[in-house]
Amino acid sequence: MSPQPARLRAAVVGTGAIARGSHLPALAEHADEVGLVAAVDVNPAMLDDFRAAAGTDVKGYTRLDEMLADARPDLVLLGSPPAFHREQTVQALNAGAWVLCEKPLCLSLAEYDAIAAAEAPGGAAGPYASVVFQHRYGSGAAHARELLTTGALGRPLVAHCQTTWYRDAAYYSVPWRGRWATEGGGPSMGHGIHQMDLMLHLLGDWTEIRAMAGRLVHDVESEDVSTALVRFADGTMATVVNSVVSPQEVSRIRVDCADATVELTHLYGHSNDDWVYTPAPHAAGDAARVRSWRTPAANRPSSHGAQLGEVLAAMRAGTRPPGSGADARRTVEFVAALYKSAFTGRPVHAGEIVPGDPYYPAMHGGDPAWAPAGAAGAGA
Repeated sequence: MSPQPARLRAAVVGTGAIARGSHLPALAEHADEVGLVAAVDVNPAMLDDFRAAAGTDVKGYTRLDEMLADARPDLVLLGSPPAFHREQTVQALNAGAWVLCEKPLCLSLAEYDAIAAAEAPGGAAGPYASVVFQHRYGSGAAHARELLTTGALGRPLVAHCQTTWYRDAAYYSVPWRGRWATEGGGPSMGHGIHQMDLMLHLLGDWTEIRAMAGRLVHDVESEDVSTALVRFADGTMATVVNSVVSPQEVSRIRVDCADATVELTHLYGHSNDDWVYTPAPHAAGDAARVRSWRTPAANRPSSHGAQLGEVLAAMRAGTRPPGSGADARRTVEFVAALYKSAFTGRPVHAGEIVPGDPYYPAMHGGDPAWAPAGAAGAGA
């Protein structure tokens, strides 16, 4: 791999709200390391608005292939609708660009493996593709993970992962939402995946999942609610709830360990103050130990900028970035297993969804008419 230039060149693909509201601030935060040189969108008006908001000399394109050939970016930030992620990620990788893609990186395990096959050809030190899981990043999450993985809180025992949000009918009027072929699933795939990824980041490998899903309100192809029971490799047991029908919106992770409970409560992002540590009665008297559990003085909120910094560091080093490879595939497999368990009515174990399994190429397993009798939109 050739040496990286002093300042990396970035391009944004898809110039909607996520690009303007999250990727532009992230790039500005790391302006000394990376500069935005190009943007791609099939909508010329949106493209012009984005270029104006960028406030720099950003060249606009309506075709990804033309941009890759002309601008030759080192890094592509993908904010396009999910149905395009696999194709655009592979296209960028084949052009030699690293990729940081909004969730979901792809719509199935088969698509994920196709992306992995396009990474680091011939054993090169890149390019690699990462998925935006910004809730992993920031000082609070890093501190909690260190405490959990080192056993500083005692053995993890019970966990809860909750994404209970609210989306109305207008939200689903966007043509690609609520459809298997264009979104890959409902709140399990498009909303709760952030908290579920954070849960796996904190607790490690899962081994078994038993799930349910339903369409309780919205007349869409995919679910609007899912629940699951999960067993982890170390024996930790967890509950998971994903919803887009909940008026009081909250995102929450809670882990009860032998010596303390750690809980994160937020909505779309967190800082140190959102992490709370409660000692068990037998540990409360050890003041020094309890103080060590508190989040660090440096307060780095979760954000696209926090993750982009990690990706840029990996690019400089020529190493696989976080949020990619087997680590990110574990999250995609977890979502596929949740759907398989919900739709088949039986437990699913890690590693069982392989080529030949109907849930390998599609999260719905080939049967979109899965809803129980009487559910809204059943058989749609």
